Amino acid sequence: MKDVTEILKARFEGKRAVLLGAGVSNAPLARFLSSFGAKIEIRDKKSRDEMKPETVAEFDSVGAEFITGEGYLDGIDADFVFRSPGFRPDTDGIVNAVKSGSVLTAEMDLFTELCPAHLIGVTGSDGKSTTTTVIYEMLKRAVGDENAYLGGNIGFPLLDRICAMNDSSYVSCELSSFQLMTVSSPVEVAVITNITPNHLNWHTGMQEYIDAKANILKGVRRAVLNFGCEITRELGKRCACPVTYFSKNPISPDDIEEKDSLITLDGDDVVFFEKKTGVRRVIMKRQDILIPGLHNCENYMAASAAVQGIVSDEDILSVARSFGGVKHRFELVRVLDGVYYYNSSIDSSPTRTIAALSNLTDKPINVILGGSDKNLSYDPLAEAIASHGNVRSVTVTGQSAPKILASLEKYGVESHGVKVTHIDPFKDAVLAAAANAKSGDAVILSPASASFDSFPNFEVRGEYFKEIVNSLE
Repeated sequence: MKDVTEILKARFEGKRAVLLGAGVSNAPLARFLSSFGAKIEIRDKKSRDEMKPETVAEFDSVGAEFITGEGYLDGIDADFVFRSPGFRPDTDGIVNAVKSGSVLTAEMDLFTELCPAHLIGVTGSDGKSTTTTVIYEMLKRAVGDENAYLGGNIGFPLLDRICAMNDSSYVSCELSSFQLMTVSSPVEVAVITNITPNHLNWHTGMQEYIDAKANILKGVRRAVLNFGCEITRELGKRCACPVTYFSKNPISPDDIEEKDSLITLDGDDVVFFEKKTGVRRVIMKRQDILIPGLHNCENYMAASAAVQGIVSDEDILSVARSFGGVKHRFELVRVLDGVYYYNSSIDSSPTRTIAALSNLTDKPINVILGGSDKNLSYDPLAEAIASHGNVRSVTVTGQSAPKILASLEKYGVESHGVKVTHIDPFKDAVLAAAANAKSGDAVILSPASASFDSFPNFEVRGEYFKEIVNSLE
């Protein structure tokens, strides 16, 4: 087994490490690298005075130097440059640093390279956070809390826990397309929930986005892919390793190769089938899954596929019956005067919001949309709202509001009896949606947009929504 501690000490002692961005996520990285003797330099466009004092204090505690303001990426002279996910690797300052001899890396690059544990990586446009968390819950039952780890893009740093891991440990790790742009070390099991247009305001185009997601398949021992998504199905055809496909729609054994397997729905049964052996077994029933929605059934199929050979069907079933969902993902906040309030702030793309609305077929819906624009089309969402038949009102807010409103008008949403309102700021939009609701209705924050026009991340947006809802009388 790798002696991770010795490797880290040999690599970083006395070396200069530049961290791009003074965000809170880089504070644990600074502490970690400093503990192995690295000299830390922080580069950020914001001045120290514009940064959060508590974050500055953490950087100061490890003796970090600061280079800030315009030109903060100029003249980087370091042994290592740690790229935060928001920085494109082809940014001029980064490219020049590499030409000058710096090693470009990132927190997740280093973790995947040195991780001594069994690593399950999860990516996708939708459902990756829930799938990653469900895998972790399943692993905990199989190998115990002390040997199961959850982290990555989901918000829990993994690198600072790497020295506690060993070859009996299992990690469920969410990976974004931003992170996968430069990750080169393979995971053991790779899951891609689906690939639909997303983050096209950051990527150069859809192909770069697909290529970034597909990086997770390089060198992988086993892949778990969505058969119902054309892009991931085609990626599966190029995989030399065994593939387990999953789909909410039936899959014929004739459609997969001899080395492959599948998990699909047969009526209400979630069924596993291995083509080579002909083994077929029912893992659970759809009704066993506590969190609602057909897309969550798919998330469970993906998670169940990822843990085959590690977790028993009994433990998989136990998690399905007890796991209540992830914060900010169709989270029930409260019921007030017969109105159900749901926080689904994670829904930062139209496809996620369409999936969230599909969960609510038994209640009239009052949905809150809008935030920062990710250069995505809202036409599919507008079409889904127009045809849903159970949306009472749409309240639109934030930077993306004009674009959303144009799509709603294009598909004649108001002619289907839906009240459409444009209100800023965010709090007033939430209050307006609540005022539209009647007993038996649902009010759901499912923005179909990122949060960065008004909030640092979707978690802060979701917490503020909950604060507003919990203050209602």
